[in-house]
Amino acid sequence: QFQLVESGGGLVQPGGSLRLSCAASGFTLDYYAIGWFRQAPGKEREGVSCISSNGRGTKYADSVKGRFTISRDNAKKTVYLQMNSLKPEDTAVYYCAGRYYPGSLPPPLGYAEYNYWGQGTQVTVSS
Repeated sequence: QFQLVESGGGLVQPGGSLRLSCAASGFTLDYYAIGWFRQAPGKEREGVSCISSNGRGTKYADSVKGRFTISRDNAKKTVYLQMNSLKPEDTAVYYCAGRYYPGSLPPPLGYAEYNYWGQGTQVTVSS
């Protein structure tokens, strides 16, 4: 059964860091691109970052460039999102999502492009 499970969210002060994890089970992660998305209350879900199936290609939303880093360990079937210099506007539920997309190029960062979703993890940035 195809499953993605996020973890690592929590409450952090502005300027702090968090690392989110997305653990995959029930399928071979090696052929799937993974994206991170977030949704704040009253706002649409937006793409944050994505990574190609072999990890060689990444994309970032302009709002997180230079602060967030996506990576993956296919042997551990896990994708990570390292978030540094967090701001209150980063507060949201963060979701990881997957789509079959083998190769070095990351797919588009639109949420409609992804088929499989995790349940989300809450990130709150507040003093």
